Amino acid sequence: MKKICCILAFLLLLLAGSAAEAAGPINRDGYFKNIRLAGRVRVVDSFPDLKVQVVSSFPDLKVKSVDSFPDDIGEWQFVDYGEDFTIQFVDSFPDIRIEFVDSFPGVC
Repeated sequence: MKKICCILAFLLLLLAGSAAEAAGPINRDGYFKNIRLAGRVRVVDSFPDLKVQVVSSFPDLKVKSVDSFPDDIGEWQFVDYGEDFTIQFVDSFPDIRIEFVDSFPGVC
């Protein structure tokens, strides 16, 4: 009986872990690997903080490009220096998938 309980507990932990991964790479607060996904962003060709793929459906994050005050999650101001984090656009194996929008940016 004790063995069966241990096996069931292990299976529940395993399923809970896979469900958390299926929820998406970005948490509800808009963070990915301790990077707040708002602010000033610089696009680089190598050694980025995040690898990003632009998609038109099923994004992890909806991004609105702004000219100033990128305070909310999903609002990005693209800059050449003074960035909060760096990104690299990729076609495969991204860290996150984004969709550019004109309104209502944020975590999907």
